[in-house]
Amino acid sequence: MPLIIPNNYHITASLRDRGITCIEKQSIKAHDKHTLRIGIFNVMPEAEKYEFSIMRPLGLSAIPVIPVWIRAANHNYKSSNKDHIKKWYLTFKEATKNEPLDGLIITGAPVETIPFKAVSYWEELTEIFNYARTNIASTLGICWGGLALAKMFGVEKINYAKKLFGVYASRNLNRHHRITGGFNDIFYCPQSRYAGFNENDLNIAADSGKINLLAHSEETGHFIFESSDERFIGHLGHHEYDAERIIFEHFRDLQKGLENAPVNFDVNNPVNVWRENGNEFFSRWIQNIYTKRYGKQ
Repeated sequence: MPLIIPNNYHITASLRDRGITCIEKQSIKAHDKHTLRIGIFNVMPEAEKYEFSIMRPLGLSAIPVIPVWIRAANHNYKSSNKDHIKKWYLTFKEATKNEPLDGLIITGAPVETIPFKAVSYWEELTEIFNYARTNIASTLGICWGGLALAKMFGVEKINYAKKLFGVYASRNLNRHHRITGGFNDIFYCPQSRYAGFNENDLNIAADSGKINLLAHSEETGHFIFESSDERFIGHLGHHEYDAERIIFEHFRDLQKGLENAPVNFDVNNPVNVWRENGNEFFSRWIQNIYTKRYGKQ
């Protein structure tokens, strides 16, 4: 099914090269044909370079999707193309002013080691989470976005001495789950972060019924969870990444003087062993939103 995107969008050709159907329209009513309007609160470094990573798996869904790029109002996007952000991004208030969002993605951000309250857009994000509780069918937090979601349920993050970077074998903890049930019992997932969950807090939240734990790796700990009301799902990994993105991050870090050879991944002979499970994750997430909004297809 297609992505409904603006005319002259900068990665349309790249998406089509990957087999993604793109319909170019400046505006379309999201609910005329049961099309889902998905907000993407993008605070990744070099934000415009990340857009392809998230658009590709969304475009493989069986449901037509209108991606809505959202910027943090109090973030200067110093590593991003400011003209691009100004042209294609909305504030959250602008994005929800005239039409609702069916789903919302909170991306990763290079602020894992900073206390949440010290992040310039943290207050804005907590307001968005409060809005999402009753107005958005499902909110997905990726990497730092997942850590931020967990904070709402009393789960603190812990900082790592070294970046967790590579592709890790992981275990599916609920093979009947409507989203992660599509994973193999043992599946692979890229990770790229400097922080993770406090496992003690995580287990307390799970035992008290606040969250459900969905995936675990011996090397990375638990990294996918959902809220008990099924409105929030956190994924600390990067199932949206392709092999090229890992290579890009590897050389980007090397340019900064950081040693970070990815674990279980050869940048000189890259092999993507997570694509199928990653595509399934995003397709099922979109399908879950559609079912909540309109019932089964």
